[in-house]
Amino acid sequence: MLEIRWLGRLKYDEAYALQHRLFDSRVSQHLLLLEHNHIYTMGVRAQIENLLVSPESVGAELRNVDRGGDITYHGPGQLVGYPIVDVPIGSNSTPTFIFKLEQLLIETLAKFEIDAFRNGGYPGVWVHSVAGDVRKIAAIGVRISRGRSMHGFALNVSTDMTMFDHIIPCGIADYRVTSLAGEGVHVAVDEVARELALLAPSVLGFTSSSFGGVSSKDGHFDVSIAAGQVTALQKVKSVVTTQDRTSMDRRLASAGVSTTQGIPINSAKPEWVKLRISMGDDYRRLKSTMRELELVTVCEEARCPNIYECWAQGTATFMINGASCTRSCSFCNVDTSKPNAIDKDEAQRVVDAVKRMKLEFAVITAVARDDLLDGGISGFVDVIELLKQRAPEVGIEVLIPDLRGRSDAQSKIFAARPDVLNHNIETVLRLQRAVRPQASYGRSLALLASAVDHKLVTKSGLIVGMGETMDELKMTLRDLASVGVEIVTIGQYLRPTQKHLPVARWYTPQEFQELRDYGQGVGIRHVESSPNTRSSYHAKEAGMGVRV
Repeated sequence: MLEIRWLGRLKYDEAYALQHRLFDSRVSQHLLLLEHNHIYTMGVRAQIENLLVSPESVGAELRNVDRGGDITYHGPGQLVGYPIVDVPIGSNSTPTFIFKLEQLLIETLAKFEIDAFRNGGYPGVWVHSVAGDVRKIAAIGVRISRGRSMHGFALNVSTDMTMFDHIIPCGIADYRVTSLAGEGVHVAVDEVARELALLAPSVLGFTSSSFGGVSSKDGHFDVSIAAGQVTALQKVKSVVTTQDRTSMDRRLASAGVSTTQGIPINSAKPEWVKLRISMGDDYRRLKSTMRELELVTVCEEARCPNIYECWAQGTATFMINGASCTRSCSFCNVDTSKPNAIDKDEAQRVVDAVKRMKLEFAVITAVARDDLLDGGISGFVDVIELLKQRAPEVGIEVLIPDLRGRSDAQSKIFAARPDVLNHNIETVLRLQRAVRPQASYGRSLALLASAVDHKLVTKSGLIVGMGETMDELKMTLRDLASVGVEIVTIGQYLRPTQKHLPVARWYTPQEFQELRDYGQGVGIRHVESSPNTRSSYHAKEAGMGVRV
């Protein structure tokens, strides 16, 4: 199966990390479709004289990369495709694969009434421009190693063509470049991505495919392709009027979810979602410890349904870096007021609590702190280092935010070597923008991929009941397995307040079992899946179990 994903705008370094993990894992066939920020990339045969200006002077970055070809540009308005697929080994494997990519682009352009062609001796796709000359509309640069491909193509849709004036594109001085917009075709990048995704399986030689991530004008259009047959999974037109929409409503409507059709917040929960509350002596003792040390737990802030069970067993998840988050996720009840300054003594108090509670396994999480240069990662590192000094027998799991994709901040936490690195992807690709507007699916996968490359036990979590489908959940589990995630938690969404995202439906225990079995079937070593599972539920058992 060809797993096709439209990831939207993604930093080049994040996409690069994701590509390499998918390439090295060799467990799936992926076609990643996305846009980049302004960047020039130089292939292994690039000539520095083909870079005509300093990239910084035109607001761009520069990277040397392990693909073929010379220098090219990537940026907004350009559809970039990275096929990470198995390629038959042989003397003609590379030219044959490039021929297929060219054909895919030619057929895609034909959907927009552009007559594209090959230009003998020059890889890529070309058109006779409106000016009458031959111009390049799509570049191709691939790497094929040990029978597997990475890198791919870049199709100019509505690209700022002046960015090509600062290089000799692909080292070819005799021809200029163009775009769909330059040829009079004005279309959104994601619309081109949809058409290309529909053509890709047959052109690249696949009999089936799954596709996620592209929104249509009146809702979402997700397709599953088998033997050339296209089936709409979901295409929902919002019934919320423009004047009634909040920002959350608008985001949900664009993803095909209506906030007027969810389960009312005062509706009775199914029996399998209800928990028996038991505030025993252990729970009261731990709560007293937290208050004495002036610590915050995500158990309390996020109203976790397992707080009584976990605390009664002497387990808690510490939330550092304050109680106020700089993000505004539609499902989360953590405070979003202006954050306070970082408490420099917090790490010491967390370690004191761990020792007083006689924990064997500590979970450390934090609110997102986008106001800090390192995203707050120093707080995690301080706790890890101090715990290793004062309580080396204690296992450590960290649940971190995406750090805005900053590789320098990620490197700090990777170097600290927690026993488990957890980053929640939270929901399916289609709902990312609606559910967590300051994050992205591609960024989360890239962070997890980088953690796996650093040989860390890696974990992620999903919340269900927010408007996704079972097929989309299984697609997400395949993606997590593809990048090497070893532990996944899956739990039912519970609406904290009237202002939050409605519950779309209640998943049954049988469906949670189905997701557990499916996740383990695609290679995830431990899947904790039940109505009341949350990120840190049974964290010790899962973390210590996969390390055996």
